[in-house]
Amino acid sequence: MNSTTPGSGIVAGADIRIGTGRSRRFVGAEHGAEVSYFFVENQPGEGPGRHWHPYAETWVVIEGLARITVGEETFVAGAGDTATGPAFVPHCFTNAGDGVLRIIGIHASATIIQTFLDED
Repeated sequence: MNSTTPGSGIVAGADIRIGTGRSRRFVGAEHGAEVSYFFVENQPGEGPGRHWHPYAETWVVIEGLARITVGEETFVAGAGDTATGPAFVPHCFTNAGDGVLRIIGIHASATIIQTFLDED
């Protein structure tokens, strides 16, 4: 972060990139923020396995189509849509479209805590 005010500034996308892909992981506690997020870019059929968090998660679809499962309910969200999932309820999402899915998963926590239920 490049700022003279504690807890403010810019976090470069390259600094929070996950591996060599385009997705990013922002952990709020590392930057003086009370929320965390994943900015995900998935190809068709890609997505994380079922998992849960001890806090709510909110997804914002930036581009593409996401098939989101929360508990026993599955729905499709498109660009501009927002979906939510409560704490402790298993959930997952998959790119359900033909192009790239860009989605932000906002974690209501300064740290990211997730427990996966399926093997990848």
